[in-house]
Amino acid sequence: MDGLSPELADARAEIVRLRQQLDRQTRALDNLPIGVVLVDPRGAVVGRNAMASGFLGAGHGGVLVDEAVGRMIDLARRNGRASTDVRLYGPPLRVVTVTALSLTDGGVLALIDDVSERERLEAVRTDFVANISHELKTPVGAIALLAETIVDEDDQDVVRRLAGRLADEAHRAASSIDDLLELSRIERGGAAGRERVTALSVLRDAVVRSLAAAEQCDIRLDLDEPDPAVAVWGDRRQLVSAISNLIDNAVKYSEPASSVQLSAASDDGSVSFVVTDHGIGIPTRDLDRIFERFYRVDRARSRDTGGTGLGLAIVNHVAVNHDGRVSVRSVEGEGSTFILSIPEAP
Repeated sequence: MDGLSPELADARAEIVRLRQQLDRQTRALDNLPIGVVLVDPRGAVVGRNAMASGFLGAGHGGVLVDEAVGRMIDLARRNGRASTDVRLYGPPLRVVTVTALSLTDGGVLALIDDVSERERLEAVRTDFVANISHELKTPVGAIALLAETIVDEDDQDVVRRLAGRLADEAHRAASSIDDLLELSRIERGGAAGRERVTALSVLRDAVVRSLAAAEQCDIRLDLDEPDPAVAVWGDRRQLVSAISNLIDNAVKYSEPASSVQLSAASDDGSVSFVVTDHGIGIPTRDLDRIFERFYRVDRARSRDTGGTGLGLAIVNHVAVNHDGRVSVRSVEGEGSTFILSIPEAP
């Protein structure tokens, strides 16, 4: 090969092979979702992957992570293993776990893992359990108390009144469970795109579903019927559920004898479903959080109006499942307008 002796040719081929193998290993390390730092027995850094370089970059957060890596490496050299969490308060909040492991040759391997999403999901899970326990404990406790009172009551008028309250609390518990099941079903539904659904049919079905609650609160539902040709691709049941939840939310926070307006129109490749009320409105500080599970702007009022605080979370999931979005405009004391935008069907 090029006049080289067989031995030199073999050595060159071996060098090429080793270089290719090293390149593959480097690319594999760079594709890992965690940072990797390798330190030799003298304490010098002999390698780090792309993720580690990103963690240890410029900025206050990088300095904190770099300092934690150094401390864990020193501890691991003495104890065999060390780990710590670094909280970077951003915003947004980030939580980074730094773990160091001693190697047989005296070196140390440090791993840097961004666990922010796992921390967030764990917080959501914990809040979910606490909130739903509270939501169910209140009506169940009331049911038990009312039942015990009825057992010892002889006055039929009192019994009828207590029985009515007993039924109300049972319906409240059932409503909480229905909302949870609906949210679970929509979350598991994935991307929706099953049929061509007209905006008019969605609005009409949602009005029928919410009409009884609106009439009970003396709220008028005004439907501005869209062109029958305006349609979206999606899951009819999910879309009706989303609009119905927007109507129910508007009704709960409107004053008696007022109205809720509903409409839909094609707008630059999307269909915008619009629900407008003239109720108490939403404070600016709450606008970014109203689509979270169980979040309620006025908790005192929510106790009177009922509901689990899951309705707007359901709407948000429906929007995501349809590659759409939901937004809100609101002025305190004047009312709110919710807009659910879904890609239009040809």
